Amino acid sequence: MADMDEQRERERGPARWWRHGPPWPYRDDDGAGGPTRGRLPWRTTVALTVLVLAGSNFAAHAQPHRVPLDVSGRLLLLAACALLLWRHRHPVPVVFGTSALALGYLAAGYPYGPVFAAVAVACFGAVVAGRRRAAWAAVGMLWGGHLLISLWLYRVLPPHGDSGANAGQELIAATWVLIIVSVAELVRLRREQWARERADRAQAARRRADAERLRIARELHDVLAHSISVINVQAGVGLALLDADPEQARTALTTIKAASKEALGEVRQVLDTLRTPGDVPRAPAPGLGRLPELVDQAASAGLTVTVEGAPPRLPPGADLAAFRIVQEALTNVVRHSGSRHARVRLEHGGRELRLRIDDDGPATGADAGGSGNGLAGMRERAAALGGTIEAGPRADGGFRVLAVLPLTGPEPPVARPGRTPHGTDPTSTDREER
Repeated sequence: MADMDEQRERERGPARWWRHGPPWPYRDDDGAGGPTRGRLPWRTTVALTVLVLAGSNFAAHAQPHRVPLDVSGRLLLLAACALLLWRHRHPVPVVFGTSALALGYLAAGYPYGPVFAAVAVACFGAVVAGRRRAAWAAVGMLWGGHLLISLWLYRVLPPHGDSGANAGQELIAATWVLIIVSVAELVRLRREQWARERADRAQAARRRADAERLRIARELHDVLAHSISVINVQAGVGLALLDADPEQARTALTTIKAASKEALGEVRQVLDTLRTPGDVPRAPAPGLGRLPELVDQAASAGLTVTVEGAPPRLPPGADLAAFRIVQEALTNVVRHSGSRHARVRLEHGGRELRLRIDDDGPATGADAGGSGNGLAGMRERAAALGGTIEAGPRADGGFRVLAVLPLTGPEPPVARPGRTPHGTDPTSTDREER
């Protein structure tokens, strides 16, 4: 089910996916977040190198008072850009290396220009990788060195005759430093938010898959338990009367055939629903309107069922839950009770429906191969509707199941077998294996 959700998510297109994060994976050195250790970022680095070299040439023509850009200056620019190839794998050495090379470039008197773009990219990579202090320290080192050069060391450093910078110019430089660091921090926070969203979505997908497994298990249990119990009883009758009363054995085999055909039909409906979850169900979900049919099936298993009260009109989810609860309770009587008579009483008034299923006992402890999830499934169905289930032995030795279902309230999206709501799976012991 999680694979189906992921497939549908991919079909929505990249625009929807981008809202939950960038299309490239990010993971830091310890796997918690940050850039991956994948291939080197050749394309972006080459593009930035061309931008820095070409932009520096234009800057050199616009700043004739600075040292002309020669081979040494170009090598410094090229080295600063080349370091960016390792900004994902080694963000700390790269941010310090680019800052040091940029500082050397400025100390040599070369023109101001796009050299700061390499530092900005390195700082951005280090902050996103979680190396915030290193990024701040490297950028602070660059700004402090530039401040020292422009206010004091310009007298002994090239170019000759440089007049230095004033406080306004340094304030502008400091502002650009703050902008670079702030943008990097904002991107880091956004990436952390994307990572949390991806983790939440993955956890939600796991929860949906778990809920789907519970729904399938509960629906298959409810679909099969009753029919297989009838088959089990009639098979025993047929074996016992095969020689003594062949006609009665034939009747038992006929009942087995009808019960198995019905079970196969319901299982096929569940499986069709799972294979094509978007299709409209071919048959409506069962409800209390099929109660007479359920009574006939119980009679074929040797259980006489008396029904008191008429079922009210219920929403589809509540109708299905009520039917499955009665079906499971009668199945438990067939499998686990020595009584051959059961009573089903329906009472509705105000805002709730009360279902009471009684048998006279005693418990036989017989096991027809059940999984012990009958009462757990009933409780899940009732809890999904905001109702309750009480089940336990009566004082006179019988057993009672009392279900209280609200006629109004939360209605689960149940339209077919295999799509019923789920709840907490309570443990069942002793008689709860009914």
